[in-house]
Amino acid sequence: MEGVRCISSTLVQAPSTHQGENQRVELTQWDLRLLLVGPIQKGLLFRDGKFGDGTTFVDTLKASLSRTLQHFPPLTGRLATVELDDEMVSFFIDCNNAGALFVHAEADGVTVSDIVESVYVPSVVHSFFPLNGLTNYDGISQPLLGVQVTKLVDGVFVGCTINHSVVDGSSFWHFINSWSEISRGSIHLSKPPIFQRSFFDNTIEYPIRIPRSMVEEFRGDRFIPPPLVERVFHFSKENIAKLKAKANTEVQGNNISSLQALLSHLWQSIIRNKELSPDDAMTFYLTIGVRPRVHDVPEWYFGNAAKGVIITMKAKELREQNVGDIALEMNKLVHAHTEEVFKRDFESWIASPKLTTMGMVSSKLVLTSSSPRFDMYGNDFGWGRPIAVRSGLGNKCEGKLTLFCGVEEGSIDVEACLPAEILEAMANDDEFMDTITI
Repeated sequence: MEGVRCISSTLVQAPSTHQGENQRVELTQWDLRLLLVGPIQKGLLFRDGKFGDGTTFVDTLKASLSRTLQHFPPLTGRLATVELDDEMVSFFIDCNNAGALFVHAEADGVTVSDIVESVYVPSVVHSFFPLNGLTNYDGISQPLLGVQVTKLVDGVFVGCTINHSVVDGSSFWHFINSWSEISRGSIHLSKPPIFQRSFFDNTIEYPIRIPRSMVEEFRGDRFIPPPLVERVFHFSKENIAKLKAKANTEVQGNNISSLQALLSHLWQSIIRNKELSPDDAMTFYLTIGVRPRVHDVPEWYFGNAAKGVIITMKAKELREQNVGDIALEMNKLVHAHTEEVFKRDFESWIASPKLTTMGMVSSKLVLTSSSPRFDMYGNDFGWGRPIAVRSGLGNKCEGKLTLFCGVEEGSIDVEACLPAEILEAMANDDEFMDTITI
């Protein structure tokens, strides 16, 4: 496979008459904690379809992006800071319509099959995304949204990079879904975004202030991950149902979800194929969505609305316990997070802020990103549905599991980022591979 050539790079703005211009959107605790990590990078792969002339289809896509941005003013803006007298600083999104980055590129010699049929995700995929190597803090001077349309030999990859202090996974796919909807000719959005920050009965006072020193201490750091490779494991609807049934039978219950059973199975498989001491403490980082659990956060709220929680178990426990026992711990943790717990956590963070950094990751951590519940394969820009989803290099680290829905309804794809020897061991692990659909 050859490299990627940039054909053109421009800034796309919303129409000059759009109503969101000059709007100020405050950053919440859920947004601020992500200032020092990287953006979200997800992309869609399409087979050669009715693209027509290369320039024409790119111009058409660029025009529909501009119309979509009229509904999403934060994505054409920049982050802004307010320096306060007491060594504190606050952040907000300045919806100044400075523009989103749009890159047109070509990947010479790269085919669709190179992407979807490779055992490991080819490294060239990382070049299908713009704004690589940035942190969310860099949104002060860099675009908050970057789109790269890369023409392959027999297809197109649409890669999107969005500042993670502006969106979470739910809002990321809300925007992509809206863009594809407008690309198909819709004038009005079926799911207009909601920007107001009125959580917990308006008891939160904005702007939220954080120590300036906390940002300055880490903002120059650039996380360099160890040598890692990525492999996408496909779990069919039938195999997921078997994992769920087995997990619930093992704990003599019916509360364990399909995703909890699958994640527990994956965690146990990774630990089984690592060289670890029995008493090594292993951590699983699970993301819990806020929208369905807090009445003040609407489904189409645009921003971050998720909380990370951790489960810690010894390597020996993970290897010897049933998947159901591990999944039950996840289940208990999720159900313990009531609206009151989210509020208490929110207020506690404001009183004592702590920013997430990539330096917090370790080889004893497994963490999840994204969700199979997001609508990924419904994004038809007028050329037909995508055939695969892939992620970029942003926030990649050992033990990261990126979750996608599969092409077939009810199936799940998991992009596992691990050392090559661990992925090879898992591929030779019959207990694990029996649940994989090749």
